[in-house]
Amino acid sequence: MLLKPQAIWAASLPLFLGRRLLPKSSPSTPHSGRRLPLRPICKRRMSAQAEPRFAPLPTAQSEPDAGADGYQFRLVSYNILAQVYVKSAFFPHSPSASLKWKARSKAVLTELKSFNADLMCIQELDEYDTFYRKNMESSGYSSIYVQRSGDKRDGCGIFYKPKSVELLQKEVIHYNDLVETCHLNDNVISAPSNNSSPSEESSGKEDNKKRGDPNDPRVRLKRDCVGLLAAFKLGDPCEHILIVANTHIYWDPEWIDVKLAQAKYLLSKVSEFEKIIANKFTCKPSVIIAGDFNSTPGDKVYNYLLSASAESTDEALVKLRSLYAENGGEPEFTNCTPGFTGTLDYIFLSDGGSIKPSSLLRIPRGGSPDVEGGLPNFHHPSDHLPIGADFQVLSS
Repeated sequence: MLLKPQAIWAASLPLFLGRRLLPKSSPSTPHSGRRLPLRPICKRRMSAQAEPRFAPLPTAQSEPDAGADGYQFRLVSYNILAQVYVKSAFFPHSPSASLKWKARSKAVLTELKSFNADLMCIQELDEYDTFYRKNMESSGYSSIYVQRSGDKRDGCGIFYKPKSVELLQKEVIHYNDLVETCHLNDNVISAPSNNSSPSEESSGKEDNKKRGDPNDPRVRLKRDCVGLLAAFKLGDPCEHILIVANTHIYWDPEWIDVKLAQAKYLLSKVSEFEKIIANKFTCKPSVIIAGDFNSTPGDKVYNYLLSASAESTDEALVKLRSLYAENGGEPEFTNCTPGFTGTLDYIFLSDGGSIKPSSLLRIPRGGSPDVEGGLPNFHHPSDHLPIGADFQVLSS
């Protein structure tokens, strides 16, 4: 799509959110998020969300290798907080009225539509068949979806505009398949810090009790996590092909071995899918991997995703770079609660692809009134914040 000029924040406001206010930690342990002071929020109604602000990147002002028509597309990634996990006990800091399904569903839907994105990677998507699919269809979106395994009611979905992109092929990732394909180390790598959202932590601990011996790899690897792979043909004159991966990695910071196993499986599946698409359509597709990785910048999962291709003897692994890290730094936080505030959500790009970011979705910083006291609240219907960008297709 050809984008209209976007409103820009005042020049005095930094593009990114300053340095992450995370306490120092040793190289062997993940960063721990800071805690917010618990402050009451007095508003009683969901406020109308402000228009999302996509700030142009300085390097995008004049792009000599851009396509002749300046074709661009927009992608957003967002963990919308599944309603099945929304309980006052999980979010005692949130106004009870902001947690009710009627208010939250309308707020989330309004926010999704406000992005005017061509592609949206959504995590913790529940009520897909009963609410989101039909409501997004009325706004011109088609979608694909995979529900988590077992008795989980949420999953991952990709909403896309058929007028902007054409779905060519899709594949589902079930991380439970690791039970048959991967072996864990005997020693479990633990992390003392908590880098998970309240809903995942509370529901996850109860779930772990039901599963059996956590030292049995067949039990330990079966976390019911999922992901989606999809190949799209863009609407630009060159009909460039884009692979989009959407995933939600396991939450528990003390189970870093499981998270790493899932990250490795993800990259292997993406690399296999990339090869299939390249051979089938005789092309070199660009790759975007987005989602909630439940990992903070600099921890083992994050570092693996950015260095896997360099450290691996398998040349097929896709080489990645972080969208925000390469354009001013990772956000100060994408998950914001009194118990944990830090960055868990990312968009990774394949190195050497034919797309380049031209603007980034701005994210609130610490001290912003709309995040004071923690999320969700009447300004933000999820405990996570959306991330995203406009991308420019480069000439072949």
